Amino acid sequence: MLARLAARLVRPTPPTLGLGITVGALLVMVEMLLVYLLGHIASRDALEVFFLLGVLAISTIWGLRLALAMSVVSVAAYNIGYVPPVRGLDVKQTREWAELVAFLVAAVLASLMAELARARATESVERREEADLFAGLARLCLAVHDLRSVLPEASRRLAQTLQLPFAAIERDSVPAEDRRTALPLKSGSQTGTLLIPADLPEPILRRLRERVVPHLEILLQAATEREAMANSLRELATEQESLRRVAVLVADGAAPADVVAAVAAETASLLAADATRLLRHEAPGTVSVIAEYSKPGIEPLLGRQFAVEGGITELVLRTSRPARVDSYDDRGGALADLARKEGLHSSVAAPIMVEGRVWGALAVLWARREPAPPDTEQRLAQFTELVGTAVANTESRAELNMSRTRIVLAADEARRRIERDLHDGVQQRLVSLGLELREAQALLPGDPDEVRARLGRTTEGLADTFKELQEISRGLHPAILSQGGLMPALKSLARRSPVPVTINPGPKRRLPRSVEVAAYYVVSEALTNATKHAHALSIDVDVDITVDSETQREILTLSIRDDGGGGADPALGSGLVGLVDRVEALGGHLQISSPAGRGTALFVTLPTDIGRGPT
Repeated sequence: MLARLAARLVRPTPPTLGLGITVGALLVMVEMLLVYLLGHIASRDALEVFFLLGVLAISTIWGLRLALAMSVVSVAAYNIGYVPPVRGLDVKQTREWAELVAFLVAAVLASLMAELARARATESVERREEADLFAGLARLCLAVHDLRSVLPEASRRLAQTLQLPFAAIERDSVPAEDRRTALPLKSGSQTGTLLIPADLPEPILRRLRERVVPHLEILLQAATEREAMANSLRELATEQESLRRVAVLVADGAAPADVVAAVAAETASLLAADATRLLRHEAPGTVSVIAEYSKPGIEPLLGRQFAVEGGITELVLRTSRPARVDSYDDRGGALADLARKEGLHSSVAAPIMVEGRVWGALAVLWARREPAPPDTEQRLAQFTELVGTAVANTESRAELNMSRTRIVLAADEARRRIERDLHDGVQQRLVSLGLELREAQALLPGDPDEVRARLGRTTEGLADTFKELQEISRGLHPAILSQGGLMPALKSLARRSPVPVTINPGPKRRLPRSVEVAAYYVVSEALTNATKHAHALSIDVDVDITVDSETQREILTLSIRDDGGGGADPALGSGLVGLVDRVEALGGHLQISSPAGRGTALFVTLPTDIGRGPT
């Protein structure tokens, strides 16, 4: 309660002087009344206390000047009003002068203490206002991503709180002018500015320099660091999203051309580059541009070859490490000349590694004079790693497909050779032996029946052996497939099938041998499975040639459907597994649909422009 009373009495700004004079007069009148009433029972020293309290009150609230006047009036009133009896003020008496000195000393001390308390109260109010101000500024500045957008509002709040005509907070260094003073704001490595009126009193300037500027510097540094962190997180999120998009392409097995095109576009966008180029290392000392992304006005270089001598690419290919050029002004070589011609001033390049060798490089170029940020090489390396993975995967798949194709073609050729050898060699020999036996049988005399019978059985055995060899040779490589083509061979399969088979007319022209063989064995295996396992009652075979709308490649399509029991599963192991390998080795695709109780359907696509050979 005493503290609250003191806070009410000692306010930063004292009441008006007229109110003080009025209050002082009332206090003197009250004090004289008390002295008159208590004069007969109280001592003189005790009565002095009443007047001293009035002086202290005036000193505390209205300050020293009014307190000195109150002291003189109080001493005079005290001596005039002292009873008994009433008497006048005798300035010749030492006691009166001692009382006056005591009152003046008390007034001075009380005024000084009140002034000190008033200054402390004023400072407390100011600090509370500053605390509220900076708390609000902190919420304002730390809640946005762009600090500059809230500086006008922060400046307005600062001027309103400090009661300034104007104030302006700038993030840059701004010089002072005639009508404004510039106070520097250190914020890390940057220097901002607080602009205030040039004619402010010294106490306000001292307050600004000692208390406001340090807090503003701390706030600006915190807001700048938060802004930098937010920008860094946004850049990281953007970079990860770019890498994710490229990684999805790689994981989906996209063609290298699609991957490198995406990398060129993503790196240009992420690094704010004017051009990005993917260079493949061709012959020694040369590279070719296989993908690029550039702003309008820059000459396209896709498909062109360049010598790498003297350029950044030569350094990357030689060291297998990232490199940079901060200026092309003094660089030599074809690529450097081209960069200067296009108005490009700096670049960063990183190698694309495939299985431990330098496959090529990814180069990023800028038209601005400033060098690229220090972490550009590291960020670029993440994209080149994805390109290297995509290229390695594609080359591995291509090598695998080529190997599978060679195996399939070699197996087909081996079957054809065995069939030809059987037909031209063993089968012809067996036919000759059979004819000779029949001639020998005819030469025997008519009586030896047993010899004739044995020769007959031998001849029949040779004929049966010949038929078995024919069946084996057809299984290895049907002669009708080599002689008549795919459709006659499929019709022959349909005639031999115990289940009725319907075959559409299909293509009339011959197809590459490997394609015809693959299609023949797919239909043969499907007919066998439908007969032995699915217990089908009918089979439909559709053969057609179409053109792929995307690649413009000619495609042979097969559709084999039966009405059997279904439930075929290649994963459990069957002849379908070998068919899948055969079809995919030729760049085709085989799809099986076999729901239980609803029949089996095989859909096959085979490109017709591979595996060509003599038929």
